[in-house]
Amino acid sequence: MTRAPAGLGSGDEPLARRRFDSKRLYAAIVFVPLFYVLVRYLPPQAFFGLIFVSGLIVAGEFYRLYFRDRDRVAASAVGIAGTGALLISLQWPEIVPERIVLLATVMAALASRLSTGRISESLTDAAVIVLGVLYAGFMLGHLLLTRGLPHGEFLIFFVVLVTWAGDTGAYYAGLLFGRTQLAPTVSPNKTVEGLVGGLFLATLAAALGRAWFLPAFNLADVVICGVLLTLVGVVGDLSESAMKRSAGVKDSGGLIPAHGGMLDRLDSMLFTAPTFYYYVTLVKG
Repeated sequence: MTRAPAGLGSGDEPLARRRFDSKRLYAAIVFVPLFYVLVRYLPPQAFFGLIFVSGLIVAGEFYRLYFRDRDRVAASAVGIAGTGALLISLQWPEIVPERIVLLATVMAALASRLSTGRISESLTDAAVIVLGVLYAGFMLGHLLLTRGLPHGEFLIFFVVLVTWAGDTGAYYAGLLFGRTQLAPTVSPNKTVEGLVGGLFLATLAAALGRAWFLPAFNLADVVICGVLLTLVGVVGDLSESAMKRSAGVKDSGGLIPAHGGMLDRLDSMLFTAPTFYYYVTLVKG
């Protein structure tokens, strides 16, 4: 899944024009060791800091897709504040319950549109603000919930490894073998062959993760997680592509070389994180 020229969603350039981008590899070489040290050896507060900052950036990029130059500062401020408060409530529910944060977010979103002078758009604007808090805060916040489980650091490694493998397998399989478009209307450059490659590499990564650091998982868990996380990750990727196509932008931002913005990098994780958390808590107990 590659990045695209201006006017198309991320990864939407024609199949014949796809090229290998070495910047993706350089970004991984820098990020992976730092992420491993942060999760494995630093206290949980350090991981919270990473998710907190990432969530705020994702929220800001999300609101930029919709509001752009129209009331962006005020609307984004409400949504970003709600996102930060929701992440804090998920990490430390004793400080403020998430229900209070969600209630305050809905009320603030509705109230913030009263002075815009565009009453006809107030309902849609308020709904977008609330959606951004749920999208960036609630969904990403499941990584905090996962980190809080027994052996949470290894569960984090597992979901990140499998999600990354699914995305990487899809990217390279699509680059080398992609012929059949998966979702031509939303993202013309994503292919069925890429999806198959993602499923294969994600399942292999899940098997390696089980053998390396998560023996509590069995072979059925390996196959289920490899397939399930890849499929929901693709849904997350396509959902973000649809939002960017609607906004008429290439990337959500330019923070990460060859990846675009933080939302471009975490679009799959926003879907795989809650899916994996509920698989572990409801299926594995």
